[in-house]
Amino acid sequence: MYKLKCPVCGDAHIVKNGKRKGIQTYLCKGCGYQFRNSPDIKHDALWRSYQDGKQTISELAVAHGVSESTIKRRLREIEKVWVQPQLSGGGYVHLDATYWGHNWGVLLAQDDRSGMPLYMAFVANEKVQDYVDAVRSIEKRGYTIAGIVIDGKRNLFSEFSSYKIQMCQYHMIQIMRRYLSRHPRLIAARELKAMVDNIANEDGAEFANKFRTWKANWKTMLDRRSTLKSGKTQFTHKRLRSAMNSVNFYLPYLFTYQLPECDGMPNTNNKIEGTFTDLKKNLNNHSGMSKENRKRFISGFFLALVKSNIS
Repeated sequence: MYKLKCPVCGDAHIVKNGKRKGIQTYLCKGCGYQFRNSPDIKHDALWRSYQDGKQTISELAVAHGVSESTIKRRLREIEKVWVQPQLSGGGYVHLDATYWGHNWGVLLAQDDRSGMPLYMAFVANEKVQDYVDAVRSIEKRGYTIAGIVIDGKRNLFSEFSSYKIQMCQYHMIQIMRRYLSRHPRLIAARELKAMVDNIANEDGAEFANKFRTWKANWKTMLDRRSTLKSGKTQFTHKRLRSAMNSVNFYLPYLFTYQLPECDGMPNTNNKIEGTFTDLKKNLNNHSGMSKENRKRFISGFFLALVKSNIS
């Protein structure tokens, strides 16, 4: 629980020392300083404690010497409305979305170098048009997109074919694990998984050559079919073929960052994933918020990121 501390010496050995004009005063047993926590709470300071300081409603009430209902009322008075920021310059853009439940989430575009949020919108689900709107908005506000890093939504690769696109290599590894498991039994699956697991250390041309060799070596197995009771046939190793087809599809985008004209381009979406992790950690400190309060909190989180980049 949050401990009230002396503003002079920082000692936490604080006792109540009567009231002055109805406001509780305190006495520091360490240095003898008398003080009070005024209910005249500054909105900016209160929001920083709530959002960045991760203090709960009850902790803020103790810290400011007021009731929890007063803290809730003051927080409701603080308006946090996201507005797409004015932009300039350019660089590589991370694009991704994160969700709370199945019916709403946040679509974010973030500058790779600075971490600046370039675009944010609340979305019900991931539609290609949402990503198109984000890219158009970013360019309209004066930012030049040198390349886009995305995590595997297939329709986006054709939609953004005019841009340099990097498929997140970490997500490629995750796709392989989803199809093949962490410890596949088939030797062919083990070889493919090991190849993709080491993708960050590979040269693009060498990886493509290894993949072609792997397909040639295991062609008979990959093409093998089994007969069902209905008389129809299907591929015997369906998941292994799905893993192979995924590598086939994403291969042209896995090593974009190694092109001479893409110097400095990241090979993963770690930047934006880290931002989402920080956001969710902060939100987890305030469980039970309504959807509207959660949206206000999220807007405040990204507004603070914009401010930190501007200042």
